[in-house]
Amino acid sequence: MKKIFLLFIFMLFVFYSCKKTETSTYYLIRHAEKIKTDANNRNPYLNEKGLKRADNWAKYFKNIKIDAVYSTNYHRTTQTAQPTAESKNLEIIKYDPRKLYDETFRAESKGKNVLIIGHSNTTPAFANKILGEKKFQNMTENNNTSLYVVTVSGDKKTSKVITVN
Repeated sequence: MKKIFLLFIFMLFVFYSCKKTETSTYYLIRHAEKIKTDANNRNPYLNEKGLKRADNWAKYFKNIKIDAVYSTNYHRTTQTAQPTAESKNLEIIKYDPRKLYDETFRAESKGKNVLIIGHSNTTPAFANKILGEKKFQNMTENNNTSLYVVTVSGDKKTSKVITVN
C-alpha cells in the first residue's frame, strides 16, 4: 500500500511539473516625439526626432520576439509602431484606449509577446490594468523613452520600467 501511495504522489508531481504555464509579455511604450506647431491639432504626425526614435524602437526590438503590435488609431502612435511592425512582418492592430486589457485582448494575447503603443496617460494605465493595481502614474509630456515590461505567467505578474534612449 505504501508503494502505491508513493507512486500516486510521484505521478501527481510529474503531472503538475509537466503542466505548462503560458507566459505573456507586454511591452508598452508611448508614441515618439510629435509635431507641436499647432496646439489645436489633436492628431499630429511625428517630427524628425520622433521618426528617428521610432526607428530606434525597431532596433531595440530586433532580437526580441514580438507576436503582435497594437496601436491606438492616431498618426503619432501608428508611425511609432510602423518600423517595428515592418521589421517583424506584422500588421498593426488598432485598439481602443477606452478598452484596456479587456477579455478579448487577454484571450488574443495569452502566451504571446506583444508591443503596445499608446499615450502618456494610456501607456501606464494599460500596464496598471494588466497588473490589476495602480502602480504607475501618467507619463510626463517629454517622456518618450520609457518602456514598461509587464509579464504574466499564471497568477504571477511582474513589471519593470526601462529607459531606452
